[in-house]
Amino acid sequence: MKRRDFVGLTSLATGALFLPTFPSLGGNPVDPARLLEAADPAVNKRLADAALNAAKAAGATYTDVRIGRYLNQSIFTREKQVQNIASGESFGAGVRVIANGTWGFAATNTVTETGLAKAAQLAVQIAKANSKVQKEQVQLAPQQGYGTVSWRTPLQLNAFEVPVKQKVELLLAANAKALENGASFVNSSLFQINEQKYFASTDGSYIDQDVHRIWPTFTATAIDKASGKFRTRDAMSAPMGMGYEYLTPKAADKIPGPTGSDVIGYKNSYDILEDAAAAAKHARAKITAKSVVPGKYDLVLDPNHLGLTIHESVGHPTELDRVLGYEANYAGTSFATQEWKAKNIPFGSKQVNIVADKLQPGSLGAVGYDDEGVKTKQWDLIKEGKLVDYQKIRDQAHIVGQKDSDGCCYADSWSSVQFQRMPNVSLQPGKDKLSVDELVSKVDKGIYIAGRGSYSIDQQRYNFQFGGQVFYAIDKGKITGMLEDVAYQANTQEFWNSCAGSCDQSDYRLFGSFFDGKGQPSQVSAVSHGSATTRFNGVNVINTARKIG
Repeated sequence: MKRRDFVGLTSLATGALFLPTFPSLGGNPVDPARLLEAADPAVNKRLADAALNAAKAAGATYTDVRIGRYLNQSIFTREKQVQNIASGESFGAGVRVIANGTWGFAATNTVTETGLAKAAQLAVQIAKANSKVQKEQVQLAPQQGYGTVSWRTPLQLNAFEVPVKQKVELLLAANAKALENGASFVNSSLFQINEQKYFASTDGSYIDQDVHRIWPTFTATAIDKASGKFRTRDAMSAPMGMGYEYLTPKAADKIPGPTGSDVIGYKNSYDILEDAAAAAKHARAKITAKSVVPGKYDLVLDPNHLGLTIHESVGHPTELDRVLGYEANYAGTSFATQEWKAKNIPFGSKQVNIVADKLQPGSLGAVGYDDEGVKTKQWDLIKEGKLVDYQKIRDQAHIVGQKDSDGCCYADSWSSVQFQRMPNVSLQPGKDKLSVDELVSKVDKGIYIAGRGSYSIDQQRYNFQFGGQVFYAIDKGKITGMLEDVAYQANTQEFWNSCAGSCDQSDYRLFGSFFDGKGQPSQVSAVSHGSATTRFNGVNVINTARKIG
């Protein structure tokens, strides 16, 4: 089949091609036209009431119901070919109860009043069975009911309303730009998610939410045939809590890196064609770039790089379940225990102010209410270098002597039980006006790093190593050329105590993790991390190409 015929058919929604060799966002394969259908809140309320009433009759003292319709579409291309288009839908309901002071949960894809009532009864049975081995009763932070309320991701253009053909053509155009500018190979993809979630509880809340996320990305590869060396450069995009408007570039959203770096960052819109062309050039330049000399350097870290370091070294170790040792899947517990916090040991320098939130417009974590019906907010995690709080949900607040949940409970599906998940965790920008060039001008010997690379971190979220996408040497306040084979090593305290300051709000941008894993059985969530370009002094840099012998 010719590509013209292929994209024409898919744009007419005659069916989604679904090949098992490509990653799926889950759900049953559906015609793309179904992705435009919306749930009826009135029907959902009737269904939720059936579950609430059945659970109460069976002996539950608390019940919440989540009716979820999870929609997704993924598009994959390589060079001039469309590799896969997958559209999926998952629809069902989860019922969580407290009976005999113990949690119980059951889920069903029989979304009828009878189906939800049966699920509620089963959840109560499970709770009562669990209570026989439960040592302490569940203590829920009090939560007011909000009545009938709703929240929607602010959208200018729903990605699911954009024809598949148009999205495919954009990815293929990005591939062409990369090939024209020296890439030997390129693959690109576009992930789109819509969560239609209805929450009801015995607290008196009936919450209807419509949540959208999008992530365009690619990898450009350049090969030097003479030497056999190859290098890659990934997209500088960030997954966002936005619609397709993110892919309509605006000049005001382009943030240049330091003079001499040829790096462009993106704020609230993304120019995939421009970035693909730049990526190809960067990939070719990396082949002949000077290999870094190991040693101590001052690092200037771009937000599209620093976000991952924030995620791993601050986001995960301040999750209260990891702190308490209740959660260890996907990279362990936390060094930042309550006992450690009580010693008042500096987490970072006084320039380090890190907040958690579920509010930032455009962020992956932005919702009106979490999956326990708690209204979302912003709160301090680290203030002037001191750890002041953790991330906690309703049944955890009392453990740290607090009365309220932080509103960061989430489940990735109607069939998954909700639990504590990372909110947006962001480093606040500097208060004084400071540009990237001004920040670099004060560095005598350093390295500027942009983009997400490989990394590792230990089971206490303490000792770590991070790479990046592109690296530039800084000598006496100026960018002097590209480097390669760079990674930095530190522990969390050393690193954050070396923080010497950040650029101002005008440089602030979001980094995103679209598939953050946690739990067993595993669940994924999406979370953003904001920062401005930031300087860290005297960090140990290694050469990743060095070999023994």
